[in-house]
Amino acid sequence: MDYALARLNMVESQIRTNKVTDPGLIDAFDSIPRESFVPKTKRGIAYIDEALEIGSGRYMLEPMVLARLLQAALPGPDDVALDVACGSGYATALLSRMVSTVVGVDDVADLIELGNGVLSGLEIDNAALVAGDLSKGYRKQAPYNVILVEGSVEVLPPMLFDQLAEGGRLVAVEGGTSVGPGVAVLYEKRDGHVGRRILFDAGTPALPGFRREPGFVF
Repeated sequence: MDYALARLNMVESQIRTNKVTDPGLIDAFDSIPRESFVPKTKRGIAYIDEALEIGSGRYMLEPMVLARLLQAALPGPDDVALDVACGSGYATALLSRMVSTVVGVDDVADLIELGNGVLSGLEIDNAALVAGDLSKGYRKQAPYNVILVEGSVEVLPPMLFDQLAEGGRLVAVEGGTSVGPGVAVLYEKRDGHVGRRILFDAGTPALPGFRREPGFVF
């Protein structure tokens, strides 16, 4: 399979045509080999335009959804970024092209091992994947200018917002059921307060550990 051609087609038909215009972001998608971050048995479908299951309940976000989330997060060359539920680290690798430092966190050890090997093979030295509880982020490297949450959530834990720097941006997909899509959202911290803005409709598989606690029922 011609992966370079598949990558070009992804950029031209899935990303550029869906309101993604940032040159640095487009260059990252064009240069990072998505197929390297998926199991060998799925490399032939690495560039499909839907979320791709990569093992242990983890999914790569649909390229269009990921691209639009990252564009909304406005990653810059001096930023420190956190990739929550990073899986094998594809989005971590994309962010490495746009920020100073990026940490990916996940609780699936096999995917962490795979991803760190790929990052090393690509000679990406400003990114690392670490094992940890998704809902707790990764406090050691905080605060973060950019936080990406890779999956649909019902609620975001306060600990992630605590790790967001002043002026920082957090992007995620909230909600979504079998009868309708969720929404991509952007949170920004200003003067210690966090504001929320809906970006676009988006559907992606749910992440474990981000469910709203059930209310008390009489």
